[in-house]
Order: sequence, then C-alpha cells, then structure tokens
Amino acid sequence: MPKKEVPMTHLSSFLPAGCTEDVLYFLHHYKVELTIKKQRASVLGDYRHANPGRTHRISVNGNLNTYAFLITLLHELAHLLTFEKYGNRVQPHGIEWKSAFSEILSRFLAKKIFPQDIEQALQKTICNPSASSCSDDGLLRVLHRYDNKGPDVCLVENIAANGLFRIEGGRTFRKGEKVRTRFLCTELGTGRQYLFSGVHEVR
Repeated sequence: MPKKEVPMTHLSSFLPAGCTEDVLYFLHHYKVELTIKKQRASVLGDYRHANPGRTHRISVNGNLNTYAFLITLLHELAHLLTFEKYGNRVQPHGIEWKSAFSEILSRFLAKKIFPQDIEQALQKTICNPSASSCSDDGLLRVLHRYDNKGPDVCLVENIAANGLFRIEGGRTFRKGEKVRTRFLCTELGTGRQYLFSGVHEVR
C-alpha cells in the first residue's frame, strides 16, 4: 500500500485548528513514525508497536476529514499508551485500551475543537469506545457531515430502496431490504448478495 511519512510541519493541514501542538507532543515524546495511507475500506488507521530497530508506527487514512483524522489518530495513540504500560499482556481493545482512549479523548474534548454534534457523539464513545472507528455507526454518521468527497458520495442508508450505488473498485449494487442492522444488496454483475452497513460510503 503506497504511503508517505508526514512532515511534522505539514501535520496541521490534516488536523482541526487548535490541537496540533498537543498531537505533536505525543508524536515527539513517544518517537512515533506517522504515515498517511490511501483510502482503506475496512480500516481507518493502524498501530505497530516499537521493537528493536523500529519506533512506534501509526498510519492514518489520508482521505479523512480533519475531525475523523484526529479521532482515528487518538484511537491509535491509545494503543501506543496501552502498550507502553502493559506490553502484550492485555487484549488489543480490552478495558485497558478503552481507559487509555477515553482519557486521551477527554483531553482533546476539553479543548473544544469539535463541532457540537461531533462532541456529543464522542461523549457517548467515551463511555464505551468501539474496537474500530469503522464500527461506531453513530460517530461515522456524524463525521460524514464534514466530508468533502464530492456530491456523488453518500451513505448506503441514504440511497432510495432499489437504488443503485457503486463501491471502490467499480462494482455496482442494487440496494435491498434492511436485515437487522445492515442492508441486503445485490451485485448487478453476478447476482450475488452482500450485507452493507448503513454508514458505508458509496457513490
């Protein structure tokens, strides 16, 4: 996957105003190698712990809006803080990680850098953080309001019944009925059916 290391002088362009200094503190203090990756459908960020010869490594998708970028980065920094304290002795998204994420998220919430709707969604997240930013439907739905990906990008849940949409890679689907929390959709080229989250971004 193509990637590039982020020049620290350009980091502010990926972040909301008023938080760059605090982010840089964590990156410098823990000697983090931060890279920006192209869009990944199933993950927004990734963390690799330090080992002999390598520093801590964090990657974040570069197509995220500034609020989503910061939240994803904090999610991965919480993994770093958990590793620093517990090593590999705890579950990746166990209570130790949830505590670390809630603590670092609270620190940035206190700076009042998020719009009110995102702040409200994050207050709920603090109570019980999701293992993946991709799986927190409520937060993703709010963050989507701040995307700037063009008028043809929308969420599956906003497409009319039997409407068509296209995913990354060019495959086209027809939206079907909702099955519990997901929509059963049919791929036009093969007739195969797939379940899509309502907050999955499509064209």
